[in-house]
Amino acid sequence: MAFKKLRLVSWNVNGLRAVLKKDFAQSLERLKADVLMVQETKLQEPQLTEEMTEIPEHESHWSFSTIKKGYSGVAAWARESPAIVRHGIGIPEFDEEGRILELEYEEFTLFNVYFPNGQQSDERLNYKLKFYDAFFAYANALKEKGRPVIICGDVNTAHNEIDLRHPKANEKRSGFLPVERQWLDKILKMGYVDTFRHLHPDEERYSWWSYRFNARKTNAGWRIDYFYVSRDILEKGWVKEAWIDNDIFGSDHCPIGLDLEIPQ
Repeated sequence: MAFKKLRLVSWNVNGLRAVLKKDFAQSLERLKADVLMVQETKLQEPQLTEEMTEIPEHESHWSFSTIKKGYSGVAAWARESPAIVRHGIGIPEFDEEGRILELEYEEFTLFNVYFPNGQQSDERLNYKLKFYDAFFAYANALKEKGRPVIICGDVNTAHNEIDLRHPKANEKRSGFLPVERQWLDKILKMGYVDTFRHLHPDEERYSWWSYRFNARKTNAGWRIDYFYVSRDILEKGWVKEAWIDNDIFGSDHCPIGLDLEIPQ
């Protein structure tokens, strides 16, 4: 039987212009992504350059914040053209920050999402929780129609104590609050699988480190970047590996990936 092999990569670059100056081309060569999805581009459309849009053998797709410059934004570079590209979920309150890009392929629907950070204020924490609710209502509608769904991106929450170096010191901080962690419990109960934790149940590996306190040097990190798949994808045997590449720098996050093999 022939298989279609796909490598999906997600990376919060914390400013695309900044990471382009930090060996981005070499990082792309190492990652060998069929679809590369990045979050927090911090760009508007007039700022796009040829260097950003024309990665060899890939086409690019973008979502921008329409309410604030230098803020949020997601992008994807895809080797295979999606059948349909959608921006947002049809709710202006959540779409205007440019956080959601949906790529529809024959075999599955792929979401690149930059979930909100709740640390700024109680208002932003509430916005984050409402965003979770609205986004998963949208994704679940596809899943319930029998559509295989893959969701990747910066979820801005560490799920369990194994997912950050100092859980006790951070249990009252947004990103590890009980109400946020309960949301990630809920995602699993909805029928999604955290692919890295499923394949590596005991591995303490992180995807984000504060720029403060030499956190990356001491590996005082958090795992807040995820690839979720609808359970049917796992049951079909498509998932071959989920990984985190701690050896790629340029951002306060590192890339994470999902390797698929789909029977043809």
